[in-house]
Formats: sequence, C-alpha cells, structure tokens
Amino acid sequence: MVPTTSRVTLTQLRRQTAAILDRVASRKERIVIERRGKPVAAIVPVDDLGLLEKLDEIEDRLDVEEAERILADPNTEWIPCEEAQAALDL
Repeated sequence: MVPTTSRVTLTQLRRQTAAILDRVASRKERIVIERRGKPVAAIVPVDDLGLLEKLDEIEDRLDVEEAERILADPNTEWIPCEEAQAALDL
C-alpha cells in the first residue's frame, strides 16, 4: 500500500488531533501541517521515521567518505577559514 499525504491546517490539527493521529497510525497516512498556507511540520507513521533515520545514517556515511576522499587527495587546495568565511559572506 502506497501511503498518501494529506494537508491539514494547524487549526484542524488542534480540533481533530485524535482523528488525525488515528489516520496516521491505522492508514499509514502522512500529514503535512500548514500554518498560513505554508507547510511547517509533518506527522508520519513510526515506520516512516525509521526509514528517515536510516537515510540520515546513509547520508552521514556518504559525507564521511567524501571528506576522507578530499583529505586524502594531495591536490586539494586549502584556504584559511577566514578567507572562506569572507568568500561566503559569513
């Protein structure tokens, strides 16, 4: 079953919290919460949260591999932190 994604307003969430949580738990529905027409948060089934955590782990592993590759490359050019910050306008 492919999960569906619905949108509710913050007001709807306040009034229908139990019903919305039931939809998420029983139908595996994903709910995007909007405030003033803009998405601000989401309620997802616990199974989805596990998948998101796995994706975060994979992303972290890929970041480490990329950093190790850059550090091992003798042709990597380094610049002082202050210079990088100035170039990025930080």
